[in-house]
Amino acid sequence: MWRQPKTVWSVAFACVIAFMGIGLVDPILKPIADDLGASASQVSLLFTSYMAVMGVAMLVTGWVSSRTGAKRTLILGLVVIIIGAGLAGAQDSVGGIVAFRAVWGLGNALFIATALATIVSAARGSVGQAIILYEAALGVGIATGPLLGGWLGGHSWRWPFWGVSALMAIALVAILTTLPATPPSGRRSSISAPLKALSHRGLLTVGITALLYNFGFFTLLAFTPFPLAMGAHEVGLIFFGWGLLLAFTSVVVAPRLQRRFGTLPGVVGALVGFALILAAMAIGTEHKPVLVIGVVLAGAFLGINNTLITETVMKVSPVERGVASAAYSFVRFGGGAIAPWLAGKLGERSIHVPFWVGSGAVLLGVAVLLTARREIMAVDGAHAHDTPEEERPLEAAAVTVGDA
Repeated sequence: MWRQPKTVWSVAFACVIAFMGIGLVDPILKPIADDLGASASQVSLLFTSYMAVMGVAMLVTGWVSSRTGAKRTLILGLVVIIIGAGLAGAQDSVGGIVAFRAVWGLGNALFIATALATIVSAARGSVGQAIILYEAALGVGIATGPLLGGWLGGHSWRWPFWGVSALMAIALVAILTTLPATPPSGRRSSISAPLKALSHRGLLTVGITALLYNFGFFTLLAFTPFPLAMGAHEVGLIFFGWGLLLAFTSVVVAPRLQRRFGTLPGVVGALVGFALILAAMAIGTEHKPVLVIGVVLAGAFLGINNTLITETVMKVSPVERGVASAAYSFVRFGGGAIAPWLAGKLGERSIHVPFWVGSGAVLLGVAVLLTARREIMAVDGAHAHDTPEEERPLEAAAVTVGDA
């Protein structure tokens, strides 16, 4: 799995930087609020605008990529991220940051969706192995993002935005120089294809589950820095530990759990474990050690969920992978965009409530997932039919984004 062509490694490197952008913002949420006189709910809109635009954009990434080719779509996404992140750091109001964070979300949708399609198609080995490689890049990016954000944010909350812009410029050079030309595929994807794919029960169920799970995920990500009330360095180190554990379990633990217990028990166990951690954080919100331990341990369950859910989306429906995962991402990100804002709004009333709501939403997601247990359990039967990816054509379409 680790002996891959140069193309795969250059795209994976760019993915690492792209995923840095998720956790990079965490350590500077409170500094932005303090410096610009904003509330927790206002600052959480940095996530909401990012997620909403990304979710809607997932409907058109396949349409764009099938007409321009994977390489051009990757380059376009990187350029948009460079512009969005760079200008976000130059703003003097929360509204301005939120607006350019939305631009950043558009670029991320174009880049990350096409990046996984490229990795899956160009990597040696099975679909599952390619996904693990992708999740490794995701984990490294999410782990190092908060650390870099805390270090740069210690100087100014603007620096992390400019840091992402600079790193993405390096990734752009890597893609330009190592990725061969990828002309448009013969099949052109329609914008309505992802919406039609949602008629498949298994795919829609997984999407709604992820939407509900996002309420817990963004309570952890977007709201926890406020009750922690620590500096950018400290918050960055805490979420660095979270990201490390997420990376380890997504690459090492998740495949083993899947082989031993199956996909459905693995996802259900991960979500229930995450819900229990959020409940513990709701009870002990006023105690910082409880929050710190909860954040770090949550990474273990999130890593397992990320890998298993990603592979499930790739295999649960009969439609093309790109179309299926674009539909899934649209439901998950578009519908879940309210989660960061809601967590901040609830937190202004009581610091305990967001964690309770997040825990309840994750458990509701488990209940929804179990309604399609027959379709989810069928995913495990697909492992026997995995074939080396070099035998498959490039699917220049949107694919799932793990938990970006």
